[in-house]
Amino acid sequence: MKCCKKEVLLLLTILIAVMGQAQNPRKLNAASADPAKLFLNPPEAAKPGVLWMWMGNNLSKEGITKDLEALKTQGFNRTTMFSLADVTTPWAGYISKSATPEIISWTEPWWKLVRHAATESKRLGMDFGMFNGPSYSTSGGKWISAELSMQEISWSDYPVSGNQRLAITLRRPTVNPRANQSFPHHNPENGKLEKPEIEDRKTYYKDIAVIAVPASGIIPENKVIDLSSKMQADGRLEWDAPEGDWKIYRFGHTTRGTLIQPAQWEATGFECDKMSPEAVNFHMDHVIGEIQKHLGDLIGNGFTHVHFDSYEAGYPTWTPKMREEFLSRRGYDLISYLPIFARRTVGSSQDSLKFKQDFDATINDLYRDVYFTTISKKLKEANLSFLCEPYGGPWRQDEIMPLIHNVMTEFWTHGGRYMPVELEPTVAALRKSGQNIVEAEAFTGDPRESKWSETPSWLKSIGDAAFCAGVNRMILHRFVQQPWSDQYKPGNTMGQWGTHFDRTQTWWKPGKAMVEYWARCQALLQWGNIVLSSKDDFTSKTTAGKLDIKEIHRNTDGTDIYFVANTGRSAGAADCSFKVTGKQPELWDPVTGTIRDLPQFVEANGSISIPVKFDSAQSFFVVFRKKPSKGLSGVNFPEAKELSTFGGAWQVKFDPLWGGPAKPVNFASLQDWTTSAEPGIKYFSGTAVYTKSFDITAAQLTVGKSSMYLNLGQVNHIARVKINNKDLGVVWTAPWTVKIPVGLLKTKANKLEIEVTNVWANRLIGDEQEPPDIEWVPGPLGLGAQYLKEFPDWFLKNQPRPSKGRFCFTTWNYFDKNSPLISSGLLGPVKLMAE
Repeated sequence: MKCCKKEVLLLLTILIAVMGQAQNPRKLNAASADPAKLFLNPPEAAKPGVLWMWMGNNLSKEGITKDLEALKTQGFNRTTMFSLADVTTPWAGYISKSATPEIISWTEPWWKLVRHAATESKRLGMDFGMFNGPSYSTSGGKWISAELSMQEISWSDYPVSGNQRLAITLRRPTVNPRANQSFPHHNPENGKLEKPEIEDRKTYYKDIAVIAVPASGIIPENKVIDLSSKMQADGRLEWDAPEGDWKIYRFGHTTRGTLIQPAQWEATGFECDKMSPEAVNFHMDHVIGEIQKHLGDLIGNGFTHVHFDSYEAGYPTWTPKMREEFLSRRGYDLISYLPIFARRTVGSSQDSLKFKQDFDATINDLYRDVYFTTISKKLKEANLSFLCEPYGGPWRQDEIMPLIHNVMTEFWTHGGRYMPVELEPTVAALRKSGQNIVEAEAFTGDPRESKWSETPSWLKSIGDAAFCAGVNRMILHRFVQQPWSDQYKPGNTMGQWGTHFDRTQTWWKPGKAMVEYWARCQALLQWGNIVLSSKDDFTSKTTAGKLDIKEIHRNTDGTDIYFVANTGRSAGAADCSFKVTGKQPELWDPVTGTIRDLPQFVEANGSISIPVKFDSAQSFFVVFRKKPSKGLSGVNFPEAKELSTFGGAWQVKFDPLWGGPAKPVNFASLQDWTTSAEPGIKYFSGTAVYTKSFDITAAQLTVGKSSMYLNLGQVNHIARVKINNKDLGVVWTAPWTVKIPVGLLKTKANKLEIEVTNVWANRLIGDEQEPPDIEWVPGPLGLGAQYLKEFPDWFLKNQPRPSKGRFCFTTWNYFDKNSPLISSGLLGPVKLMAE
């Protein structure tokens, strides 16, 4: 087949444009796509990802494959791996007697597993990447020497009297030999939690300058005398001192001794100097070189990105080329101002303040021009995406955003509420730089809430608040690599931190409904262009109940999409006003994936006002894309009519593998499992199947002919509903209802099955009623949590455990035998409803 040169050029232009889009998803906004199609079938870019924690040497190929397959099945499409210590306590914690002690981060046995993960990711069509070294803070490893590590100014001082010739030896400055960092390490060599002594802080030192200044008071700039050329290599100094009392300072720099954190002890090394081109280039060349060596053929298809987490490495005060950089950027020499680091004032307080500001500005510039620019350039050359949480450090966010391919922010689940961390300024800087995708480390938790007690319904309002703040792609914190047989659940943990999004989670499989919800939301929140909030763009007035309504607005080409969420945990109603005219409002429900017109609205004064009912933590998209529909009538949220209540007895089947009764039991009525006298029910965690047969009358079938649904009432904590062997889906959040297809019910012998899943907490507490067969180490923060001291022999040898009444195995324990149980089961009332 022949084609002319013009056609070839046109084809190449199209291909280049498409490839450019594929390589730069941060600026894609799917403006040309039909939002309904995106909503009903979310694209890959709208699917969430996970931060995948590889804990110490507790890893396996089989577990990696199971992890990735489970994530793919649930609707995730990206993993970012962190290689950490055995547990985080919140610092690096260690569990002895691992079955695989040879697996040390960034060594050959570990790289074989990384390659396996990349190969499996390619097979499954998933993006896989990792942090830029061991740990999650910040950039470094065993390969970083003291010379290339983060530096700090040190000094020694000598008071002398003038009007004489001095011949003295200036001793080298000394510093506290312990690492200069915020967090301690668990040192397995001595069993202590400490900031370890760093030998290089005793031995590594480079001079900056020797200066003489008046011994006391404010130092006039013309009284700063540079004696650097007069000091010999061994510190000997000869000087004809002028009249007066003087103080001689010997300024130098040494390593801060700041270590990456929290990594395996054997993989722990220095943080690199972020302001040194030599150090950053060396670090990135090592990281990329190792990736290319072990994964070269998988780069871009199997292995796609390198991540840099929020900055926790502390603040350096020097780098080898600081003097030259300061002079070039600020226009004057800093040597005269060095005494300011020794808490002296030079010139005046205003002069000293200006110097401090100039010095800080130079550090900011160097982080931008050396650290971020080098990373961006090196990764781009290697065909790898640069992922980063760009906050917490000495830089200006808006200046570095354009250098980052995928920018992430974060939010926590503190106290069961949405707690953003640097989210608003990050979103603002992203929008300023023209980027559309706002990723977030999502649902980071601490032991007060995240203790195998989190549920999808509890998480929903927290995530909705993040969506309304501008997040449009969740990257869940966290998903832990599970290396062991499925009999060892809940299994491996990160330790102190994170919501338990693991394939070993009780509600992992039914939780797919929540993942689908996020994908629908993210598809629309990535579509179009953001509309910045204004006073009259959206308003709401609560008319019933107590609501906490938040919203975010996107539009393009005459279509407006508002995400409106009740982030409170109670129901109510509100009149919502949208700055739109001449359009038909539609309600798009991201929980069910349904779309319908809203018949009840009023257009006046340049806005459309709509009465909306919200259940607890309920959210909708209100969409304006077409002219008002003709012939609509009725109300937006019709009152439901109760057809029947499913009272009386239920048969309930528990799983005996997790301590449940061996045979199905009969509940005379719906009850909380924790009130049962039967330990196998009281302490049960997992899925129990409720079954009931029911009849309905022909008259009831007629009433519900057009729309009939099941209301489950109170569910603790997630349920899958089947009627007459047809799967009707998962119910995981208010209003706890599921629609019944027309024609499914019959008048006699309908079979209702409800699979109810609770959380792990109760089984873990039940295990604590039994004799111990594991030894624990108290967590250092005094929150009642404990981590595994060592892997027990029965576990290593895959033998029956000594304590026969225990069913769970995990590396982190939040409970004792007196811990309060969590209400569980189907509490109802279960009702058949019609609209």
